[in-house]
Amino acid sequence: MKEIEKFYQSLMQDVVAMQSGDEDGNTQEQIFTRICLDMLSDAAETENVSVAYDERDLKKKGQHKINGYAISDNYETVDLFITLYANTSEIRTIPKNEVDTASKMITNFFRRAVYNDYVNEIAESSEIFEFANTLANYAELRDNLIRVNAFILTNGTYKGELPASQVICGYNIYYKVIDVEYLYKISEQAGVPIELDFENLDGHKYEIPCLAANLSNPDYEAYVAIISGECLAKLYECYGSRLLEQNVRSFLQFTGKINKGIRETIKSEPHMFLAYNNGIAATADHIELDETRHFIRHISNLQIVNGGQTTASIYNTAKKDKADISDILVQVKLSVIKDKDQYAEIVSRISRYANTQNKVNDADFSANNPALVEIERISRYIFAPATPTNNLQTAWFFERARGQYKTLRAKEGFTKSRQKAFDLKYPKKQVVMKVELAKYVNAWQETYNGRNLAIGPHIVVRGNEKNYARFINYNLPDVKHIDVAWFEDMIAKAILFKAADKRYGTKLTGDHIGELKQVVVPYTLSLLNIITEGRLDLYRIWKNQSISSALSDFIYNLMKQVNEFILKESPVSHYIEWAKKEECWLKVRSNEWAYNLNEICQDFIDEKNPPKRKHKSDVGDEESDRRHKEGIIRAIPFSLWKKIETWGRDTGMLQPILTSLASDIAYKIKNNRKLNDSDISRGYLIYENVWQHNPELLEEADSLAEQDRAKAAETSDTISPVNGQDEITLVLIQAMVEWDKRRRILEDWKWKAMKDVVDGIKPLTDRMKYAFYFNLQKLKKAGFPN
Repeated sequence: MKEIEKFYQSLMQDVVAMQSGDEDGNTQEQIFTRICLDMLSDAAETENVSVAYDERDLKKKGQHKINGYAISDNYETVDLFITLYANTSEIRTIPKNEVDTASKMITNFFRRAVYNDYVNEIAESSEIFEFANTLANYAELRDNLIRVNAFILTNGTYKGELPASQVICGYNIYYKVIDVEYLYKISEQAGVPIELDFENLDGHKYEIPCLAANLSNPDYEAYVAIISGECLAKLYECYGSRLLEQNVRSFLQFTGKINKGIRETIKSEPHMFLAYNNGIAATADHIELDETRHFIRHISNLQIVNGGQTTASIYNTAKKDKADISDILVQVKLSVIKDKDQYAEIVSRISRYANTQNKVNDADFSANNPALVEIERISRYIFAPATPTNNLQTAWFFERARGQYKTLRAKEGFTKSRQKAFDLKYPKKQVVMKVELAKYVNAWQETYNGRNLAIGPHIVVRGNEKNYARFINYNLPDVKHIDVAWFEDMIAKAILFKAADKRYGTKLTGDHIGELKQVVVPYTLSLLNIITEGRLDLYRIWKNQSISSALSDFIYNLMKQVNEFILKESPVSHYIEWAKKEECWLKVRSNEWAYNLNEICQDFIDEKNPPKRKHKSDVGDEESDRRHKEGIIRAIPFSLWKKIETWGRDTGMLQPILTSLASDIAYKIKNNRKLNDSDISRGYLIYENVWQHNPELLEEADSLAEQDRAKAAETSDTISPVNGQDEITLVLIQAMVEWDKRRRILEDWKWKAMKDVVDGIKPLTDRMKYAFYFNLQKLKKAGFPN
């Protein structure tokens, strides 16, 4: 099966699984939309996304439809999303007429909304009302909006031409199809590179003269180029923040505001711009020059790592002040990274060194922040307590880098039983991404920078990127302060947030408080912490893995009050925009609220008998790690170990000593022999090597294990434990364990294997049953009554 087909099957399984567990009544189309928007957000191709379905006048001339939207923090970009979804077992090809129809429908929505008539046709309770109202009436958006991106999302493939860009209501609309192949690309890499053809850039031809530096090294090539202000402005118009995604200033909330000095030069002395301005620094992974080797024809994956303000200022001065930028020239220092494996690291370092005039922490550039690494480590070892509703211990999986959960699940779930075990250990609903971590922590407690309020719930409302930046700079503890207790409290805050979010309700379920969930939930939780003076017992929430019904009711009543207060007190009709301001939060915080703390006194910390917390950080158990690795090794059947041996020898991917070890392990697996520490450590090394270089080999584990069982049954002169009269059950195994406890007929390791199954430490697999059958025959000869 091709990789794209595997991806499609996995994607469709995720849609079905998420819908079955969805309590809001979403359709598969909206579930798929949410998955797409999350992937596009992770790839930095959109920000602040909301899933919101609306359709009107279907099959009529003015029909419109929208599945989601996004507004950038600086109001320069609006993203519109419409979905073409079909629940098919195979990937279907999308015809051009469907894409054309979808583009017309999403454009009709934008036209109708921005002309101010649609917002008057829909109720305020509609999930699309806030967006339609913003498009129609919010002055800051109208003043700053540069481009509208219309994304057509589909689980099919599309090979046709894209609809031509057009101007609606004075705004440029660009169309893009996000099909299953595009989704596969961004799932496998950080994003889909920007490909620039300067001979045809949105219908224009630009000449970019350049001079190559005389360098000879394997890491990068260097060029000095001159780009016109018109070309730079066109790049910013077409791609916006995507050009700046590696730029630390973009991460630190660069807003595109016009620098006064740059603006004055553009307006009064544009011919002097090259002399006055330091230019921009950029990176790429490929460059193509013309025949003369003096002009750039094509660039792949262009990123502006320093000079984002210069770029935005040129565009905005031309747009807002109608300035003539035809005489503006900008110097570009272009580094073309040749080393693909080191691409991200080199770009990050160039960005860091190019921005040394601003104080920037290493954490601002990378997910490899030591504190985040420590949270990830702890999350792999700390198990949530079993509860009355779930008698299995599970873990909360912190995803420090995008795709870690999916990668580990694929790596460790190479058999159906192992995949099931992984899903039980790490439920998908307990995956916490770093932007979510920032949301849960920042929503709980205010943080001050001196006398200034650095973090409050209004920061959470501003969106994931702004909130995450504040979290990194003001609310992420030093690594030495991150321990088991901190992690447990963090998860308790996540449970609180999720419970409040669910209790607020949704329009689909018909029990929603209103349309301000993204505001009211963080506001209410911050308010709750203030009202209770920080006495809420987070450890109790961690132990129960839920909040009490009394606390849930308390939060619900408080959310209703907060919702009504914001609607009433907002000086503007754009309630969410109002809620992003510190002034709004200060009003909420100082208001008198109706509540009775006696209703939740059982949820407070018992001051006379406070919980004893684990503050150690050296979590991890060598023995459990050993068992984990041995479990992986034993999950690989005899025949597959032999194939690994052959593969390692033929390809040279395994050293001779490891090739020989693969053969030894194969026979130990076949005969259910003990694996020593060296077998386990080096066997796991072999497994890692196979996973890295030939993961398809591991996919044969189930089928080869079945073949091994069939061969063993054919060659055995005893009755099959599966089909014969002696069926191996847990009751029988327990009886065998008890009978042989003192008699010691079996070898210790064989007895212990059965004891581990009885105690629930290891599952009773078919392979175990087969081994235990022979234990039974031996015990029967010694007098076991069966």
